[in-house]
Amino acid sequence: MKFIDEIQITIKSGKGGPGAKSFRREKFVPRGGPDGGDGGKGGDVIFRANPRLLSLLDLRTKSIFKADDGAPGGPQHSSGLNGADMVLDVPPGTIIMTQNGEVLADLTEPGVELVFLKGGRGGKGNAFFKTSVNQAPTHFQPGEAGESRDIRLELKLLANVGIIGFPNAGKSTLISRISAARPKIADYPFTTLVPNLGVVRIDSERTLVVADIPGLIPGAHKGEGLGIKFLKHVERTSCFIHLIDVSGVSGRDPLDDYRAINAELKEYDSLYNEEGETPLSLRKQVVVLNKIDSLADADLHDVVARFKKQGIETLQTSSATGQGIQELLYKIGEMVLGQN
Repeated sequence: MKFIDEIQITIKSGKGGPGAKSFRREKFVPRGGPDGGDGGKGGDVIFRANPRLLSLLDLRTKSIFKADDGAPGGPQHSSGLNGADMVLDVPPGTIIMTQNGEVLADLTEPGVELVFLKGGRGGKGNAFFKTSVNQAPTHFQPGEAGESRDIRLELKLLANVGIIGFPNAGKSTLISRISAARPKIADYPFTTLVPNLGVVRIDSERTLVVADIPGLIPGAHKGEGLGIKFLKHVERTSCFIHLIDVSGVSGRDPLDDYRAINAELKEYDSLYNEEGETPLSLRKQVVVLNKIDSLADADLHDVVARFKKQGIETLQTSSATGQGIQELLYKIGEMVLGQN
């Protein structure tokens, strides 16, 4: 599935229909008065957070979205039909912004609907203006114009936990192990090109959402590798699973990998952290030494000891065999849901 997380579109609400200028003209009805009806209201532009959507791809089909205009009023006091609303379904977590980046709305709650642009009011027909001193008004109103706005939509994933780490640390395998998500898995860098969401069951009553964030590399905060395009998706997570490859296949040092990823979070904070938000570098982490099935027990003991010497407690897992996975689930359940 293609992932689209930022688009620019133009939205327009409908114009109100004009009122009618009309007079009764019926046989045997003397002195027929005004009977022009009112115009219909223009359609609104409504955003709806649809939990079934995972991307903004459906809105990529065109650049302008317009609600219908209201219909004009008619004779015999007939009111024009209201214009149909333009309802735009977006994934929960979609932010509506101006072209300059000013946040206008944040659709975080699934199912919420927001009337973003209101349609123009319909004009009054000449029957509305009849008075005791003006029995035959010819005046009627045109409908009000609709509104138009150029906006930017940006999607930030809504997940309780973000899985972070270097490419090929085993993030995709882990999320496929603990949830029903089935991301692409292969042995080359940046296999994951889109964030994957998985619903993880902690026990019979509680679940949480985990996001597999595409691999980070040094310089990601400046746009290198997959850059900030996906780094920003960890902003809504409350904690991280920091997955580290200890197999030795990458040729990198596990402790250096840990430091490099955390350095990227700090650099991102310095450039993009918004006031009132907990910096990414200060959020809770479960540090997980992964691919332990590739290490001898003595070698694994040495790696764990190196982290412990730096004051870093770790869990040890193998996403491939499932070793240590249940302990990891209990740990993130405790962190996110406050349970043991």
